[in-house]
Amino acid sequence: MSSVDWRGAWTAALDELEMDVLAVETLLADERRLAETPPSNLWLPPTELGALPLELRPRADEILTRQLAAAEEIARRITANRQQTAVTARIETGEAVKRPVYLDCAM
Repeated sequence: MSSVDWRGAWTAALDELEMDVLAVETLLADERRLAETPPSNLWLPPTELGALPLELRPRADEILTRQLAAAEEIARRITANRQQTAVTARIETGEAVKRPVYLDCAM
């Protein structure tokens, strides 16, 4: 593989990865769209590319930083969702423990 093909292959791989992280960031910014959008295809790393060209390292590092931030935001939202679900479950019954309630209609 020539150095031009090698660099081009890595650039294309980073383009694809960057588009994936941009899609996640866009979904996180729009909750309605997040609820209506089906999951995307799983990204698979390209094979036989060899080592990352040194000049592409800053871009790859920036994409990794964005991926980690998006993953952290997803984890935060999952935690918030679970907490909200627990609160909602308690609100629906009015108590944490369900107890029988009797109404004396004889009076």
